[in-house]
Amino acid sequence: MPELPEVESARRNLERWFHGHRVLKAEAGDTRIFRGAKRKQFSELTGRVESLERRGKYLLLTFEGGRGLLAHLGMTGKFVRRREGQVPPHSHARFHLEDGTVIHFTDYRLFGRMEPAPAAKLHQLEAIQALGRDPVADGLTAQQLQEALGRSRMDLKVALMDQGRIAGLGNIYVAEALFRSGLHPSRKPATLTAEEWERLTQAIHDTLRSALEQEQGEEPVYLEENRSENPFLVYGRAGGPCSKCQTKVQSFTQGGRTTHFCPKCQPKRSKRGKR
Repeated sequence: MPELPEVESARRNLERWFHGHRVLKAEAGDTRIFRGAKRKQFSELTGRVESLERRGKYLLLTFEGGRGLLAHLGMTGKFVRRREGQVPPHSHARFHLEDGTVIHFTDYRLFGRMEPAPAAKLHQLEAIQALGRDPVADGLTAQQLQEALGRSRMDLKVALMDQGRIAGLGNIYVAEALFRSGLHPSRKPATLTAEEWERLTQAIHDTLRSALEQEQGEEPVYLEENRSENPFLVYGRAGGPCSKCQTKVQSFTQGGRTTHFCPKCQPKRSKRGKR
């Protein structure tokens, strides 16, 4: 599922593709990506794109004339660019540009979402208002992370995935950040020491920075798609050796998702003996 790095990469691509080019036509088929929204308003998204933001896993596009669009990639959604007449599989919505290219929104599982709305109301939409702090757009300190998670009774990994606390992190990058910081996914936030909060915050930044470097390019490829290579340190590596200590990586179900971790590098007890 696309998380903050993949969505940020999509934002950067769109910003580059739209720059200096007007949208001549916007079109979309009768598709469920517009569930709860008015598909007809999508065709009104023409002219220049005046701003393109990302909040968590959402993209906010502002077009001239006060029109806007909220987009979410869902599980398999992508924006890809093709020449006019070249249509990729599973294309559900398209922007035709004056330079002869077309930006397609493709999504074979159809969990993505498009919601046209007045540009002035994009930040007021319920989905955006419900988001917590964005580590990239807002910055994130150890104190801010502790304030967002510290009182939660959820497991640390589950709390980190709560979009109302920290926006943009999902199953993959939370597992990676916890591995980098040496923290067990089942630890309770209240048991973390000041040093562990600092370590976790730095691990989140390092994980996102590394992922953004890997995500450069116009053709995104998601894990397990077209037999893509696994670039992650611990996610998806259950049964294999830990990249740090060679201990067998383990997995278990947590919050309805599969969690990957190294039992040696991520002990369940902190150094001071608290769970």
